[in-house]
Amino acid sequence: MKYRHEYKHEINYLDSLILQSRLKAVMKSDTHTINGIYKIRSIYFDNLYDKALKEKIDGVNKREKFRIRFYNNDTSYIVLEKKSKINGLCSKESCVVTKEEALKILNRDINWLINSDRPLCKELYTKMKYQGLYPKTIVDYSRIPYIYGPGNVRVTIDYDIRTGEFRNDFLNKDVLTLSAGDPIYILEVKWDEYLPDIIKDAVSINGRHVSAFSKYERCRIYG
Repeated sequence: MKYRHEYKHEINYLDSLILQSRLKAVMKSDTHTINGIYKIRSIYFDNLYDKALKEKIDGVNKREKFRIRFYNNDTSYIVLEKKSKINGLCSKESCVVTKEEALKILNRDINWLINSDRPLCKELYTKMKYQGLYPKTIVDYSRIPYIYGPGNVRVTIDYDIRTGEFRNDFLNKDVLTLSAGDPIYILEVKWDEYLPDIIKDAVSINGRHVSAFSKYERCRIYG
């Protein structure tokens, strides 16, 4: 499993405009965007004891979160993901699931997962069966992404973070979501072995410090 460096800054709208101007000069826009932006909808899993949420709040050194995600309201491509964090480094495992498979998981019809040829599906089965994971919270947001080859760098600006309680119609683009608190912009920088100086300079904003911001934690604002 490959781990990457990651840091986040809470920024404001003006900061985001400054950053976009800089980043466009040195990085490429992600090819999956529509006019430079794409929308992300995820459903995060947790258990009755809010294991994932509490581990994040408590700063547990080794933790993981499962989610199902799709982009730009397109349910023809849906991914199951597990994001892990250890010693401040992050990794992500993912596999494609069909719309029908996603709906089964959302309805807790999971026995078929154990026979899947995808290891992540089997792991989700185990966690749902024995740790009590279940679909918990919808997390919606818009993302402005940039990529840079050396160092495998990815810089994103996320905004319009919205939340909703789990519903079986999660895959319906018109499902109701609400703003997850006050408007906020999140700068995320991810890289492998090194972060090139040109990117360090581009993402530097005076007065902004690394934060432990979590969109999942923010989206649990209503429970």
